[in-house]
Amino acid sequence: MTMIQVTMEVNGKRVAQEVPPRMHLGDFLRDRVRLTGTHLGCEHGVCGACTVLVDGEPARSCIAFAAACEGRHITTIEGYDADPVMARLREAFNRHHALQCGYCTPGMLATARDIVLRLPEADESRVRVELSGNLCRCTGYMGIVAAVMSVLKQLREQPDEAVQALRAALQEGRAAAVAAPPAAAFQPFAAAQPATQQAAAPAPAAQAPSAGQGATSKGKGNGIQDAFEVPFPAQQVWAFMTDLPAVAGCLPGASIESHEGDRVKGKIAIKFGPMAAAFNGAARLERDDAALRAVFRGAGQDTLSQSRATGDITYWIEALSADTSRVGVDLQYTLQGPLAQFSRSGLVQDFVRRMIADFGRNVSARLARPGEAAPAQAQFNPVAMFFGVLWMRIKRWFGRR
Repeated sequence: MTMIQVTMEVNGKRVAQEVPPRMHLGDFLRDRVRLTGTHLGCEHGVCGACTVLVDGEPARSCIAFAAACEGRHITTIEGYDADPVMARLREAFNRHHALQCGYCTPGMLATARDIVLRLPEADESRVRVELSGNLCRCTGYMGIVAAVMSVLKQLREQPDEAVQALRAALQEGRAAAVAAPPAAAFQPFAAAQPATQQAAAPAPAAQAPSAGQGATSKGKGNGIQDAFEVPFPAQQVWAFMTDLPAVAGCLPGASIESHEGDRVKGKIAIKFGPMAAAFNGAARLERDDAALRAVFRGAGQDTLSQSRATGDITYWIEALSADTSRVGVDLQYTLQGPLAQFSRSGLVQDFVRRMIADFGRNVSARLARPGEAAPAQAQFNPVAMFFGVLWMRIKRWFGRR
């Protein structure tokens, strides 16, 4: 077979080899240069897993011939150690859980770097369009989009001179080249700290949501804000909401196994369509009696799928009148493992809102019987929950029309 001499720069190092005329760049990088961080998926230029930088611009290495890259500068996932944009993206992908199996991640990062440099003012809609050429079968894209948006937001609020220089080079028609990596070995993704160990201040009272406000994202994964009203004075509601066994008795599917001060261990079991879970875990309550505000921080693991969940539930009591109060709820959570594929869907958001509404009704019922023995633990009814969520969606659909 006729061979062709090819010389190129890969991650700052000169590489010269003889290759078959039809050897693709992806195969050359993996088999000849031994840079296996470049992943080959569809090998038709569709999935984007093989994306690398050629002269600073994203390119599909599975459909580019190695011989066509004579004299080019190639950057693979192993070559970003000195790159200021990639340093931010790697941290953001970690923080927003933007990877699961990781197969698409090298290509996602290459494309995300291009977005950050080329489109500094991009909104979420534009980021989604730009990422549409990179397929992921694990995450649902929410974490990936959130990671890219967070880096764009950081750079708008605090410009970085090194990033600005790369953007200027791109605007002038020069390749946004990646600095040569240092001699040290490539550093993998570092494990993120659990949400329970991160400092998170409660949201200001001025941001208390009205009932059914919707989903949010505050950098810790997924979020839901909602509220419910109870026909009792604020101080009475607050006293109840800081009684952890009483609160657990109002949450369908929850049970407390041990309770010591503001710390509890227990379990919550849910089932909704294809999603079933029984989380065992621990939590602690941080309270501000003067502001009638508390943060419930917890973490647990599902005994069925081994999925892990961490989250903060911030709630506060607002007096609407002498005998009526509103309980605002801000839930921020992350889910890792097989169940993460369900955590970002609109259906799950509706499911959680319905649980909050049921919890509010149970709280009112318990407060109405202060002198009686505690009623039986609130039970989870999957059939009623399903039809409740379905009815909520029907009302919203017709309401829009």
